[in-house]
Amino acid sequence: MAGKHTAYDETIVALATAPGIGAIAVIRLSGPQAISICNTIFPAKDLERQASHTLHVGNIVSGGRIIDEVVVSLFKGPRSYTGEDVVELSCHGSPYIQQQLIDACIQAGARLAKPGEYTMRAFLNGKLDLAQAESVADLIASHSAASHQTALQQMRGGFSRELQALREQLIRFSAMIELELDFSQEDVEFADRSQLYALIKTAMEVVQHLADSFRMGNVIKHGVNTAIVGKPNAGKSTLLNTLLNENRAIVSDIAGTTRDTIEEVLNIQGILFRLIDTAGIRDSVDTIESIGVQKTMEKIKEAGVVIYLFDVNELTAADLQKQVQAFEQEQVNYLLVGNKTDLLGIAAAQEKFRDIPGILFISARNHEHINTLKEQLVQKVMSGDINTEATIVTNARHHAALQAVMQSLQDVQAGMDNGLPGDLLALDIRRCLHYLGEITGEITNEDQLDFIFSKFCIGK
Repeated sequence: MAGKHTAYDETIVALATAPGIGAIAVIRLSGPQAISICNTIFPAKDLERQASHTLHVGNIVSGGRIIDEVVVSLFKGPRSYTGEDVVELSCHGSPYIQQQLIDACIQAGARLAKPGEYTMRAFLNGKLDLAQAESVADLIASHSAASHQTALQQMRGGFSRELQALREQLIRFSAMIELELDFSQEDVEFADRSQLYALIKTAMEVVQHLADSFRMGNVIKHGVNTAIVGKPNAGKSTLLNTLLNENRAIVSDIAGTTRDTIEEVLNIQGILFRLIDTAGIRDSVDTIESIGVQKTMEKIKEAGVVIYLFDVNELTAADLQKQVQAFEQEQVNYLLVGNKTDLLGIAAAQEKFRDIPGILFISARNHEHINTLKEQLVQKVMSGDINTEATIVTNARHHAALQAVMQSLQDVQAGMDNGLPGDLLALDIRRCLHYLGEITGEITNEDQLDFIFSKFCIGK
C-alpha cells in the first residue's frame, strides 16, 4: 500500500489503560525510536542492551526531577503487538503522573498516537489482518459472554481462515482459466468446469451461511431495542420493574402515570435487551401525555421486538385482534403478553382469548411466568442456540462485502450455465476475490483504513 501509511518513521505514545485514577496505569510507546526515547528518561539501564520481553524497574527522570518509579516492559520488533519496538511504562495510576510521563516522552521525541494507530500499525506490519484488527475494538467493547467470545474467535482468525481457504481455491481456478486465454488458439481447458461448478456451489453455501449469521451477530454485538407498549394501566412499568428486579419506574393505579419513555438494559442469556417502558397508547387531551404517546409510536417503529402488554381483565378479544392486525400490517416483530392473570385466572384468560394464538399469560405483580417471557424474548431474536465457537459475522462492513461476494458468485454460476467464455468468467471470479480481499484488508485504501481505525480508542 502506497502513501502516508507506508512510512511509519515516527514513534507514538499514548495511555494504554483507561483514563482516570487507578492503582496502575500503562503508557505505551511504539516505533523505531521507542527504546532510545525511553533510554533518555530511564537512566537505570541501557534498554538497547537488554533482551526482548524483559521487565526493568527504575525511575523516570525528566528535567532533572524524578516523576515516578516504574516497571518498563520491553518488546523488540517484530515480536510485539505492532511489529515495531514497543516499550510499556507501568506507573502509579495518578492522572497527573500519567500526563507527566506522556509529556516527558513527547519532549524526548515521540508524538501522541491517533485513535487506533497501534492496531493500524499491527495491520500494516502483517501482525493482524483487517478483520482481526476490527475484532480488537469489538473485544474491548464486549459487554456479555457471547459478545466477548465472538470477538475473541474473530481476533484469533477464525473468520479470516474461512475466507482465506475460499480465496485460495478461487485464485487457483482463476489462474487456470486465465492460463487458458494464453492458449486460446489451441482450444484447451486447464480448469475443470465441473470442479469449478462444485467449488462455486460450496462457496455460495459458505458465504450465505456467514451472511445469515449477521442477524445473530448484530444482536450479540449491539443488543435489541425492546419496547413495552400497551394501553394505560396495563402494567408496563410493573413489568419493567419485575424484569429488572428493582423499582425503576413509578407505578400507580392512575392511568397515564408514565409520560415519557424509560430505558434500561437487561442481559438475558448473553443478549442485551434495551427495555423501553413507554407511555400508554390512548387518545388524550393532555398535551404532555399526547407527546408521550407519539414517542411510543416512534419506539414501536425502532424496536427489534415489541412486547404488547394488555390487561386480560379489561381488553376484549376483538380489540386485541385489531392490534394484532395492525402489527402484522406494519411488519412489527411482537410478543403478545396478557397481564394481571392473578385477578382473572389463567384458565379464564386462555378461554377469553382462545381464538388468538401465541399469547403468554403472566402476572407481573406476582412475578408469575416471567422466566418464560425471558425465554420467549431470546427465541424471538435468535434463530437458534448461540454457538460462539462458530464464525458469527458482527460487522456491517463485512456483511455488505459478503453480499457482494454472493452476487459475484451467482454471476459466475450463471455465466457457466450460459456457456460464457473463460475471459468473462475470470472477470467475475476476480470480482469475488476483490470483495473477499476487502474484508481481510488485502484490498483496501487509506481513507477506508482511517475510517475503520478512527473508531478505536487512543491507546489501542
